[in-house]
Amino acid sequence: MEKHPRPTRACLFSNNYSYFCEEDRDGCRIITRHHIIAKRKWMPEFITWSTVLVLMTFICTLLLPIPTVAQGSSLIVTVLLCVLSAAVIHGNVIEEETVVVMPTLGVQLETCYKSGKVSGRFVPIGDILAAVINEAVTPFTCYSYLALVLRDERKLALVFQGLRPPLDMLVPTWKSLCSAVSGKMLQ
Repeated sequence: MEKHPRPTRACLFSNNYSYFCEEDRDGCRIITRHHIIAKRKWMPEFITWSTVLVLMTFICTLLLPIPTVAQGSSLIVTVLLCVLSAAVIHGNVIEEETVVVMPTLGVQLETCYKSGKVSGRFVPIGDILAAVINEAVTPFTCYSYLALVLRDERKLALVFQGLRPPLDMLVPTWKSLCSAVSGKMLQ
């Protein structure tokens, strides 16, 4: 069977996120990919790195004795600790989350980090009872999230693990998940 190119079906943009939906059609099977991409903001990163640099310098000056001969080694240790903490912080920042909906097989949940690491989880279609959009209320904020109700599990499985896209970006993914679970197309 001939494989068609992946046209982008939907695009949505907000201040913090971009949403793209792609479809692969192979005969009668349709595989949809829902991408949520975090927009990069340089100011929070600059503030984070500056704070880490200042804190690490302060901690090193408190913990390391600074005799006049060892001032150079103290500076080297401070720089190495700053680079190490920067690498740890940079590696844990989520850049993109993708939901791949395969109606006859299941759902692949993928998370891409800025360090290049990719983690994923596959949920078989038979284990999914429902896809739900819930609202979480904390003392400081309120946000919507998309979750899967899974067979034989007490907790909901979050579709987007680390990102909190707005409701209008969750709805197309929810519709795709619901149609895959029920086997019917939703409008």
